[in-house]
Amino acid sequence: MQDMIRNTVQKLEENRQSEPMISSQRIMPDKAVIISIIDDLQAIIFPGYFGKITDEYSLGHLVSSVCSRLCCQIDAAAKLRGIDINAEDICRAFVEGLPEVQKTLLLDVEAGYVGDPAAAAPEEVIFCYPGLYAIFVYRIAHELYRLGVPYIPRIMTEYAHSQTGVDIHAGATIGKYFFIDHATGVVIGETTIIGDNVKIYQGVTIGALSTRGGRKLEGAKRHPTIGNGVTIYAGATILGGETVIGDNVTVGGNAFITQSIPAKVK
Repeated sequence: MQDMIRNTVQKLEENRQSEPMISSQRIMPDKAVIISIIDDLQAIIFPGYFGKITDEYSLGHLVSSVCSRLCCQIDAAAKLRGIDINAEDICRAFVEGLPEVQKTLLLDVEAGYVGDPAAAAPEEVIFCYPGLYAIFVYRIAHELYRLGVPYIPRIMTEYAHSQTGVDIHAGATIGKYFFIDHATGVVIGETTIIGDNVKIYQGVTIGALSTRGGRKLEGAKRHPTIGNGVTIYAGATILGGETVIGDNVTVGGNAFITQSIPAKVK
């Protein structure tokens, strides 16, 4: 047994020495720290629900802590990607944007409460609904994505995916008053554009057509555009970068759509 372990370790070490991708010398973002940042941002955005923020001092202390840890993680991510960015400038821009992110998320809470008669109160949406959690993580990750931060936005949204079953790419553009009802099995791709006041149900995919082009499609518009006031029922699949679902359209359950649908006149 010892000889087998010794031989295996020797081969693993040879791989490590010869393959840059698995070199242990690289500086990596710390997933545990990033998850702790998500937790603290949840306390900052929804004080009184997650954590104990009692006054301006405790709020400031937590924001400062998040900023410090986030700067270190952004710096590590930039070095891993081999790009030159100023982590402090990005953290400053991110923190300055938090009040607007908070306002948008409160509109998402309202959309969840108004859109779901099973919700006893808006507080229940904040504290209990996995769809709101997935949207919260997406919105903070999207700010970092927009600021050019590598890796960390994807770490955040994939963590939310693992917790909720909702996979929203940080690069998607999603308007205000957004609600995911039942919130499981939902996929929203990177170049998706979603307007305001959109409601989707479980099992919805807003994705790309077959990506046989692979890396050649990087940066291309691969995912649909969803207009304002659209409702997409459970199990629907909408695919393709040229597919546009017009304003006020209702997409039925289990529909499979690869062509545009004109806006519905109210």
